[in-house]
Amino acid sequence: MDTAAATATSGRTTPVPVTGSGYAPAPGRLRARTATLLGPRLLPYWTAAAFFVLFAAVSVLRFRSMATSSWDLGIFEQAVRAYAHLRAPVADLKGPGTNILGDHFSPVLVLLAPLYRIFPGPQTLLFAQAFLFALSAVPVTRTAVRFLGQGRGLAVGVAYGLSWGLQKAVDFDFHEIAFAVPLIAFALEAVLRGRWTAAVCWAAPLVLVKEDLGVTAAVVGALILVRARRAVPLAVGLVAFGLVATAVTLGVIIPGFNGSGSYDYWNKLSGAGGPVPRIPADTAVRTLLWLLLPTTGLLALRSPLLLAALPTLGWRFLSHEPHYWGIDWHYNAVLMPVLFLALADALPRTLVSARPWLRAYAHHLPAAVLAAALALTTTLPLARLTEAGTYRKPPSVTAAEHLLERIPDGATVEADIRPISRLTDRTRVFWIGDTRGIDPDYIAVELHDGRKPEQALEDARKRHPKAVYGILGAAGDVTVIQRTGRL
Repeated sequence: MDTAAATATSGRTTPVPVTGSGYAPAPGRLRARTATLLGPRLLPYWTAAAFFVLFAAVSVLRFRSMATSSWDLGIFEQAVRAYAHLRAPVADLKGPGTNILGDHFSPVLVLLAPLYRIFPGPQTLLFAQAFLFALSAVPVTRTAVRFLGQGRGLAVGVAYGLSWGLQKAVDFDFHEIAFAVPLIAFALEAVLRGRWTAAVCWAAPLVLVKEDLGVTAAVVGALILVRARRAVPLAVGLVAFGLVATAVTLGVIIPGFNGSGSYDYWNKLSGAGGPVPRIPADTAVRTLLWLLLPTTGLLALRSPLLLAALPTLGWRFLSHEPHYWGIDWHYNAVLMPVLFLALADALPRTLVSARPWLRAYAHHLPAAVLAAALALTTTLPLARLTEAGTYRKPPSVTAAEHLLERIPDGATVEADIRPISRLTDRTRVFWIGDTRGIDPDYIAVELHDGRKPEQALEDARKRHPKAVYGILGAAGDVTVIQRTGRL
């Protein structure tokens, strides 16, 4: 039953309606609560939560449509699956029995093992990556709001989440650098706030993410020394630790786990004899402009934080592998927090510049950066979320999945890209043509360019002349071949 309550104010009573057994909040109190939820303190977290939903949707819907574009998701799932079962991180897709620590040094993947043990499957890795990328929006947005105010700061934070570097990484399966993105973001935020111990603690684990990131950790230590303008023992230690860890990893740890006793990627820098292609000048300029112009309007050049991008750009531009030179795939994701935090660092000083045109430019830049990010998004993966077809699962995919389900758990399978993501959580999968003498129980391949299942069967017999194979079935452009005996 409704009643009324009264509060005494200056000798008068003001009725306040009550519903049920609880008081209805006064309008002013409700507005205060809403303001708290949407205030500067929680704004970075709401931003990160929104991007987690978007990133996860892009990844999972892409996986659902069987649109995997590389073998990387399968490789990392094999490693995480092994960790989850307390085994060495063997990734058979890199070659039967290959320990992934002899390819890239990424022991940080063990952190995913408990989650994978509870939720086994490639989607677990995709959700984890979406979370890690979205998490990095917290320090970027928080720093931007602190330095620039709520409106401009939010514009920079949203532009960061929409940045092309993150979107392309989300769209390219899973990679270990997902851990590096938030670590770099939190470390550089701590540098800007003068929290030297926190910066060191965030940067030091980079050596466990990938072998080249120890140099980035060392640069963070150098940035601390630049900002502090004095010798900070922890920063000096971080510089030494990062460089030594990189040297030990490349010279001792990876060769120790590698079957050939070396680091396989040295030939990406030195070549294997003969003339070595180098990055063309126009390609380098184009990549640098993509990195600096739409993301920061070139203003990041006014911040020393940009030095943290040099190690990654250095090894990429020195390599003779063209895939490293451009703006595709996941290679630019670790640069995005560097760029946007450099922008947040440079803007306050530029806003009080003695040059009127520069002040005006800085004043409008956050909105311009956000507008550029939104415009570019129309051609990037997040745009697919606006298309109805993204949410429909093609019948051909359903048919292919049903066919692949006929492969029993624990079987050995030779596969190419599309079938891999449906098999690595329950079978032992090898890359097509790299079984190294093992005759697999099953072979699952895509049919490209009008190829027939009989052609895939003939290819299988050539690769495995001592085994007898027959076609198990074909569906959705996927053929499964079964071993039926031995010669």
